[in-house]
Amino acid sequence: MEEALDAFQIYLKVHKNCSPLTNIAYQKDIFQFNLFTADILNKEPSQVRPSEIDYRIIRQFLSWLIRGGCKKTTAARKLAALRSFFRYLNQEQVVETNPVLMIKTPKQDKKLPSFLYYEEVIELLKAPDERNALGIRDKALLEFIYSSGARVSEVALLKLDSVDVSLGYVRVMGKGAKERLVPFGSKAADAISTYLKEARPKLTLSRSGALFVNYRGDALTVRGMHYIVDKYVKQLALAKKVSPHTLRHSFATHMLDQGADLRVVQELLGHISLSTTQIYTHVTKKRLKEVYQNTHPRA
Repeated sequence: MEEALDAFQIYLKVHKNCSPLTNIAYQKDIFQFNLFTADILNKEPSQVRPSEIDYRIIRQFLSWLIRGGCKKTTAARKLAALRSFFRYLNQEQVVETNPVLMIKTPKQDKKLPSFLYYEEVIELLKAPDERNALGIRDKALLEFIYSSGARVSEVALLKLDSVDVSLGYVRVMGKGAKERLVPFGSKAADAISTYLKEARPKLTLSRSGALFVNYRGDALTVRGMHYIVDKYVKQLALAKKVSPHTLRHSFATHMLDQGADLRVVQELLGHISLSTTQIYTHVTKKRLKEVYQNTHPRA
């Protein structure tokens, strides 16, 4: 199994052009499945052969995940990793059939994405202390995420030459290694310009090419961005759970609130399917209902 996984990793990187994050996620999911299978078959993980695995073991794995409190979205992602893995093994004639084809993807609980009202976003954007380099960086980061709607994983991969501040455009590498051109507003452009001129030179002791850097001058990680947002959320005592992704949700919700075309928002977010973007229309409808209930005299 381990040898097959190594070959699959190379296949994803070379032939499927998968991003490093996707590759790592698939590796972790399949490794977890291998440990589970080894326990079921009473073997060492290194002794498990792909040909021994059938749909019943995969079904047991999914049941075990969900019983253990795993979210259905996470279980579905792990199943997708296994589906790709066994499809590859079937193509390479390591297994005769793909056992995952017998398994249905767990039905997802429909959950509306959380978002901040515009007034809350403004509070968050004003929170960083711009009298120091890290505060200037944080201001630029928050403005950029809200203005572009980029995923935090995409922001972490940005290089200095990814951004054209004068034109207000950024080249983003999205899911599936698909590049897209995304605009950002004048407020974000001003914040990034200030960061590049006044703050980044003080932070970058190394020759890092990353757009956003930490206090050591290394590329700011996804975890680092979560920490920054969480710090200001606690500082403002916002009564809701907020992450960098909440700013992305807010970006989409506010654009649709202001009449943006759904397909334009889909393109900006980098969604492959329009149905993924359509969930934000439910958010705006819910908000309209709330406004109606709170303002109409006979609601």
